[in-house]
Amino acid sequence: MKQLMTGPNLLTGLRFALIPLLVVLLSLEQSILIAFVAWFVFAFAAFTDWLDGYLARKYHSETVLGKLMDPLADKVLVTAALIMLIPLGRIPAWICLLIVSREIIITGLRGLAASAGKVVAAGQLGKIKSNFQYYGLGFLIFPLGLLPIPYQHEFGMILVYVSLVLSIWSAVEYIYNLRDIFEETP
Repeated sequence: MKQLMTGPNLLTGLRFALIPLLVVLLSLEQSILIAFVAWFVFAFAAFTDWLDGYLARKYHSETVLGKLMDPLADKVLVTAALIMLIPLGRIPAWICLLIVSREIIITGLRGLAASAGKVVAAGQLGKIKSNFQYYGLGFLIFPLGLLPIPYQHEFGMILVYVSLVLSIWSAVEYIYNLRDIFEETP
């Protein structure tokens, strides 16, 4: 039996632990310091997404728990950031609704596929989508005025819009690739 408390799984756990901190920071009055700390927490949590996957592959320490919890941690991190940016006026609620709905649908489809004995690995398009989400949300969380970044939040929104298109595109791809699980067997 493989060890469950591997380095990558601990990083995934850390990502889960950072999410409530991010939520608290984004719910406070957004001074430059608080916004910067919120950005740092988000950026570090997003970095652990890359790092845990890298370490799991490099040291052959992939576990079933990690395969389940890593994408879940990513989805919870992105969802928390999206939702917390709505009351700050940095992102429209409808974008959050579409992105979160897509994640719920794909998670459900993956569960259905798993119950049918079909393993669905994350596609390359989904990984690209995640990067656009992380960078876009990072630009939206980063405090305005700290660095002379022209159109910082506008650029973040462009990245989020691109991630939205990629989200829908990759959802269609998942549904198409999993179409056989919807067919009834005689």
